[in-house]
Amino acid sequence: MIKFLVIFLISILILYFISFLFVCIKECKYVKQRDPAARNCFEIVLLYSGVHAVANHRIAHFFYKIKFYFIARLISQMSRFFTGVEIHPGAKIGKGLVIDHGMGVVIGETTIIGDNCTIYQGVTLGGTGKDKGKRHPTIGNNVLIGAGAKVLGPFTVSDNSKIAANAVVLTEIPENSTCVGVPARIARINGQKLNTDLDQVHIPDPVSQELCKIYKRIYDLENKENKNETL
Repeated sequence: MIKFLVIFLISILILYFISFLFVCIKECKYVKQRDPAARNCFEIVLLYSGVHAVANHRIAHFFYKIKFYFIARLISQMSRFFTGVEIHPGAKIGKGLVIDHGMGVVIGETTIIGDNCTIYQGVTLGGTGKDKGKRHPTIGNNVLIGAGAKVLGPFTVSDNSKIAANAVVLTEIPENSTCVGVPARIARINGQKLNTDLDQVHIPDPVSQELCKIYKRIYDLENKENKNETL
C-alpha cells in the first residue's frame, strides 16, 4: 500500500513538472517581446518568477474548473510562497500575460484578464465589499498596469488601456485610455496603440493640465486689469 502511494505521488509530481515546464516554455516568447532584460528562454524558464506564477496558475485553474478546489488552492499557495505572486485559481487569464518582477501582485477570484496584458510589481486586481458573484475587475486585451496600481471593483478596463504606476482605479475605463492619479482620472488617447508602449513615466496628468489652464487664465486677467489701470 505504501509502495503504491509513493509511486502515485511520484507520478503526480512528474506530471506536474512536465505541465509546468510546457507552460513556461510556451510563455517565453511573450516575455522576450516585452522585457528588454530577457536574454533567452533557458534563463526565462529557470529564473523568471512571473512566468512561474502564470504556469502554476494554469495548472491550478485546471483543477479549479474540475472542482478539485483543495488541490487548486494548494498549488496557488505554494506558488505564492515561491514567487510572491498570489493568483486565485478561479481567475481567468488569457494568453500572453507577462508579470514583470511580480512581487506583491494579487489577482482575485473573479478577475478576468484578456490577451497580451502586462502587469508590474505591487499590482492588485481586487474586489470591494463582501458581495458574492463578480466582484473583481475585467481587464481587456493589450492592457498595461503599472507598478503599485490598484484596480478595485467589478468593472471593465477596456482594450489597449494603460494604467499608470500607483494609480487607484475605481470606475470603468474606455478603450485606448490612460489613467493616472488617486483616484484615477482618464487622459484619453484616441487612436494610439498602447500595447507595445511600456513607458509608465511620461504620461499626461489631467490635474496638472487643469491647473495650468487656471494659472494661464489668472495671468491673462491680471494683465487685462493692469492695462485697464494704465488707461
